[in-house]
Amino acid sequence: MQEKSINLALQGGGAHGAFAWGVLDRLLQEDWLTIAAISGTSAGALNGAAVKAGLSRHSGPEGRRAARRNLDCLWSEVGQLSDNRLVRWMHSLMPLPRSMHRLTEMFSPAAWLDGLSRIFSPYDYGPFYVNPLGPVLRELPYPNFANDRGPELFVTATNVRSGRIRVFTRHAVTIEAVLASACLPTLFRAVEIHDPETGQLEAFWDGGFTGNPALFPLYRKDLPRDIVIVNINPLMRDGVPRSPVEISDRVNEVSFNSALMSELRAINFVKRLHAEERLHNRAMKNPLIHMILDDTLMNDLNARSKMMPAPGLLARMKEAGQASADLFLTDHADALNAQDTVDLSELLRGSGIVG
Repeated sequence: MQEKSINLALQGGGAHGAFAWGVLDRLLQEDWLTIAAISGTSAGALNGAAVKAGLSRHSGPEGRRAARRNLDCLWSEVGQLSDNRLVRWMHSLMPLPRSMHRLTEMFSPAAWLDGLSRIFSPYDYGPFYVNPLGPVLRELPYPNFANDRGPELFVTATNVRSGRIRVFTRHAVTIEAVLASACLPTLFRAVEIHDPETGQLEAFWDGGFTGNPALFPLYRKDLPRDIVIVNINPLMRDGVPRSPVEISDRVNEVSFNSALMSELRAINFVKRLHAEERLHNRAMKNPLIHMILDDTLMNDLNARSKMMPAPGLLARMKEAGQASADLFLTDHADALNAQDTVDLSELLRGSGIVG
């Protein structure tokens, strides 16, 4: 196979981010495929950091093995926070009477955690608060992802004060930046990072509110045209949600897809201008868009399972990601660096203005 280079755009989605683990594991097995840049949000930022650190540590096959090992370690550690382990961890933080501990473990941890997060704030945990993802990142076999080697890494977070997107890259992609990108405000305290532009300490929440993932950093001239989006949140879900849980789940999916859909509309507009030859003497990149997804699987799940990284679910996600990436390579490897494999006009049909 001829050597080809791509950019990756990794969505966030909690435990469902293990789907991208499988996708990345499969892509990293192809020595003809170079990952030039990665834009990641939330779980996508965790995945991107693990891959970046591995590929920047070694070149060639050793780097690919290091990246895969990082991913395996990342999700193995995340899996240790699952099931009743997560319940016990939350017990250590939440002010819950001991007499209620046994009762909570008899019911779904996801339902219990969801209900509790509506009553208590992460700031109620007291002086013993610890973000459990910090040690996971620090204990990666290859933990250094804040460097100038390997693929470019862009990590998206949301500025709490301004509500604006912030994209961290190069040496700014610290452990704190990745934690900020994955900071769901109902579970974790905002992550504070010094902003050189404002000269003050800024608080950040999950990047999914403003870019899931951000595509615009990948428009740089020196990066490939191809953007391979690894979708976690289903774009389409048949039927109208009716129960409170179903409504909440779909609101979650729509809101965390909204920024991505806006960027795809902008790209589609640029594509139309290119097709009509209306961009003479204008330096405007025409990206090639691809997607790796399994909407059938994601439609079988709900937003609450994103909060419960049970080992069984993670293994299922990884296997599905490997299969989807394998299918993508079989069907579309030849199209990379040559043409789109997603028809954006068809994807976005029905999203225009009616009257």
